[in-house]
This record gives sequence, C-alpha cells and structure tokens, in this order.
Amino acid sequence: MSSESSPAVHITSQTPLLPAIRSWEIYLLDQGKSPYTVRAFQNDLQLLAGYLPPDRAVGAISTRDLNNFLNWLQQGRGVPCSPKSLARRITSIKSFFRWLHQSGRILVDPAEKVVQQSVISPLPTVLTDEEVDKTLEVANAYRSAKKPDARPYTLLLLLLSTGIKKGECLTIQTNHIDLEAPGGPILFVRYASPRNRYKERKIPLPVEWVESYQEYLAQYQPKDVIFPWSPRRLEYLLEDIGEEAGLQKHLSFDMCRWTCALRDWKSDMNREHLRQKLGISKIQWREISMKLKQLSEMNPASN
Repeated sequence: MSSESSPAVHITSQTPLLPAIRSWEIYLLDQGKSPYTVRAFQNDLQLLAGYLPPDRAVGAISTRDLNNFLNWLQQGRGVPCSPKSLARRITSIKSFFRWLHQSGRILVDPAEKVVQQSVISPLPTVLTDEEVDKTLEVANAYRSAKKPDARPYTLLLLLLSTGIKKGECLTIQTNHIDLEAPGGPILFVRYASPRNRYKERKIPLPVEWVESYQEYLAQYQPKDVIFPWSPRRLEYLLEDIGEEAGLQKHLSFDMCRWTCALRDWKSDMNREHLRQKLGISKIQWREISMKLKQLSEMNPASN
C-alpha cells in the first residue's frame, strides 16, 4: 500500500469522524499542503462532524448523509453559503473520503456520487463607455463648483484607471504615489502582510489624474492615508456620483474595478500585464479572464 495515500494505521471503518479528520490533517501537512488550505479543509469537515451524530463511524457515512448535509448548509443552517464556499466544502468532503477509500480504510467512497458544484459566480455589472464618460463628467464638475472639491474626481478616476480594490484604495499612503518616476507617475500598491506580497505592483497613473490629485492635496492636506474616511463614506460618495449621472446601476468600488479591467481587455492590453495590474494569481485569472471575455462580447467597444 502506498505510503503517500495511507492514513494513520489505527484508522478503520469503525473510527469516529473526528479522529479520522485529525489524522487527515496530519497527512495533508506531511504532504506539504499550505496551513491555510489545511485549516479550510478542517473547518469544512468540522461542520460535517457537527452535523452528524457524534458516534458516527466513517464507514457508516452514506451518500445520503453527505447530500443531506449539503442541503442543510444551503437551506437549514441559517448562515449564508456562497457558491464558492459550497464548492470548496464539496471538494473537502470528496478529498477526505477519497483518501480513506484509496487507502482501504473504507470499502465504499460515499462522496464519489456527490455532485461537484460549479464555482463560476455570476458576471459582474460594469459601466459602458458612455456611462464612464458621464460619471467622470459629473465628478469633474465638482472641481469648478462654487466650493471646489477635487475628491470625487480624484477617487473615481483613480479607481477607473488602476482597477484597485476597495481595501487597497483605503490603505494608499502619500508615499505610495510617485509623481516623479522615470517612466511617468505611478501608484505603488503595497501590502503589510508578507503572504500578500505577490499582490504588490506598480500601476501607471494618467496625467489628468495627477492634476486633480494635486488639487485634492491642496484642499484636504492628507497627512498619511490619502483617503482618510470610512469605507462607507467613500461608498456613499460613489453612489452620489452614480445617482447624479442618472445611472440605473449601483456605482461601487467593485464595478469600477471590473470596468477598468474590461476597458484594458478591450484595448488589447497584454493579458499577463493585465493580470499583474489587477494583482491576482494565475489560478484566479482563469475565471476572471473567462468573465472578461464574456463581458467583452456583451459590451463591444463604442465606435
């Protein structure tokens, strides 16, 4: 029997679920799996252990038990279960019981016939080119109002030009903007946690944004963080712009990010450069590029 697939020798079909889960955890760590992946799998199976009777042996768990558990997650638990979370939990269950079955600890794999759920979430809502122009026009008008305010335009154009996430926007500091960079002005997206360092990147900034940003600095004089407001306050600001522009859509950080990505996609930006600009992994890019392709077909470029 292969040592790569064999659980601890004391695990049998009569072993209760919790000890078997702990043995699987040791196996996964021994195989070099990420601690974060192992923890996610463990949490998923702990839910299953909490749902089934505490003395239920691994060999007595049926496909019906697993399907009932998955139905409970979606309808009976009272806690939202997103399609992505459900798909991961099914993967956890399938991996665990496949491990037990292939090592001969259980005769039948009850998870084999459990249907894997698709992890593709619905397409996001984006702005058309006309809507982009209209929202920027509305935001830009504040710069020449009776009491000039460069904040709406500075925020909106930054989001539409860089495609950064809300969390990334909220943590931008003044020293993350380099207006004197050799190749032109750039935004340096930085992360405090070492595990997120792969998301760090430099993004070019348009000249028209720099002009507004300098006005904004003179008006608000931020000391450290560029946008020192709560997430909700900035969300309201975007909503107000959208409403004034007559949008039937809910203008948001996420909508701006996807709109930026789609505009870059349609401009034939190098796909690898676009992935890096968005700060996403190659695994995430598979789904996102599929969505961008679909959105591009649904939203052809304006003549």
